[in-house]
Amino acid sequence: MFDSDTLSLAESVLAACRTRGWHLATAESCTGGLVAAALTAIAGSSDVVERGLVTYSNEAKIELLGVSADTIAAHGAVSAQTAAAMARGAIAHAPVDLAVSIVGVAGPDGGTPQKPVGLVYLGVARKDGTARVERRIFPGDRTEVRQAALVLALELLHGEAATG
Repeated sequence: MFDSDTLSLAESVLAACRTRGWHLATAESCTGGLVAAALTAIAGSSDVVERGLVTYSNEAKIELLGVSADTIAAHGAVSAQTAAAMARGAIAHAPVDLAVSIVGVAGPDGGTPQKPVGLVYLGVARKDGTARVERRIFPGDRTEVRQAALVLALELLHGEAATG
């Protein structure tokens, strides 16, 4: 299901979290659970992965993660503000130390000049309150955009867990 590089990266995320005794959650929209799937493809991942939420609709983002309807109305579902709120919401609603969120326009349709196909925002939040958002525009078709977002999410998780 996943290539060896992606699985190796997922293993490194799990190892870094284990070293710190951290648990993590994912809050995914355009990737539809790919990050959680990659992490849980590794045997024994249940000691690190607490939960994965696919919050594809705005209602799910609001109900499950506590994202403010005002945030979505003001900035859109695909925005740095929504990605940050999703990651913080995962931390607030789960007994975890680290969370990643992903929103984007994977295509092939749905892009605008302001939010083109390939635009992805990834949020990373920690229990200590730190949070950041990365913005990328990935080239390629829907599958390539989602794969690139998956890899970046794993890299961000690894970076946070490895540096603590």
